[in-house]
Amino acid sequence: MPPRKPTGLIVGLCLGAVAVLALGVVAIVSLNRGPGPSNAGYQAAPPSPSSAYQLPPTSGSSAPSSAPASPSESPSTSATAGPHKILKLADHPILQDPNAGLQNRVCDLPPWASTQDGAEAFFTAASKCLDAAWGPFLESYNLPFTPPALHFPTGPSFDTECGTIQVGIATAAYYCENNLYVPFKGLQTDQYGNNPGVYLALFAHEYGHHVQEVAGIMDAAWQKIYAAGQNSPEGLDMSRRKELQAQCFSGMFLGAHVDRGGTITRDMYNKAWNDQETRGDNTSRSHDHGTNAHYAQWWRAGAKDNRIADCNTFAASASDVS
Repeated sequence: MPPRKPTGLIVGLCLGAVAVLALGVVAIVSLNRGPGPSNAGYQAAPPSPSSAYQLPPTSGSSAPSSAPASPSESPSTSATAGPHKILKLADHPILQDPNAGLQNRVCDLPPWASTQDGAEAFFTAASKCLDAAWGPFLESYNLPFTPPALHFPTGPSFDTECGTIQVGIATAAYYCENNLYVPFKGLQTDQYGNNPGVYLALFAHEYGHHVQEVAGIMDAAWQKIYAAGQNSPEGLDMSRRKELQAQCFSGMFLGAHVDRGGTITRDMYNKAWNDQETRGDNTSRSHDHGTNAHYAQWWRAGAKDNRIADCNTFAASASDVS
C-alpha cells in the first residue's frame, strides 16, 4: 500500500499503473501461441480524430484553494489564488467543458530502436511532447503543472518513494508521485518488436497518471480507495475509474498528434488503437483496471474526438467501468 503523505494527504500515486504495461506483456505471452504482435489482426484505420479543440478559459472554471481541499470542500473558499491542486473527481473543473481538448500539435520522435539508448531517446522526446500538450491545458485551470522526472533504471530493481521495485514483465513502467520510471529490461521488446505506437500509448497512459496527480484527481481517488479498502468492491471500482481515465488521456494525446506533420503516423495510431483490446482485467485476471473491452473503449473515446469531458470515468455508470 502506498505511504501516506506527511501532511496527511494521500500520496498521489498509482500503484496500479505499473500493471498497465504488464497487462500487455501478459497478452503478448499469450500471443506467442499464434501470430506475433506485428500481425495480430490490425484492422482498417478508425475515423480520423477531430482537429477542432478548445482550450479552457485562462482563468479556469473554478478558483483553486490555498491548500489541497478535501473532495467535499469548495476550492473557491480560498483566500489566495496561486496554482493548487483541486481534489475532486467527477466534478473536477478540467472535466466540465464539453469542447475542451488538447491542442493539435506536431510531435517529432526519433525512430524506435530496441536498445537502452534507443528507448531513452524515444521516451525522452515523447515526454517533451506530452509536457507541451498537457502543460498549457492544466495551467489554464491554474493547476500547478510541473513535468514528471524521468528515470531509466538498468539494474534488477530500483528505489522509489513507493518502495523498491523489482524489474520484470510486471514493471515495464512505473509511476510514483511525480516520477516516471521506464526500465528497458521490463519493456519486453523481444515480444513487442518494432511497434512505436504501442510503446507511445503505454507511456502516454503512465503520463496520464501524472496529469491526474497534478490536477488533484489522484489524491482524491486514493482518499476514496483508502477509505473503502484497496481490495473492497468500492476500492477496486475507484481503481478501475482512475486507470480507465489514464487510458482515455493516452488516447487523447495520440488523437491530437496523429497526422499533424510529425512522426506520430497513422500506422502508429492504428496499431495503438488495436493493441488496447489485448489489455485489461480479462488478460491479467485482476479486477483493478477494467475489462479488456472497457480498456479499449476508454482509450478510443479519448483518441477519436480529443475531448476531455469524454474521459470523465468518475461520472460513468458502474457497467462502463467494470
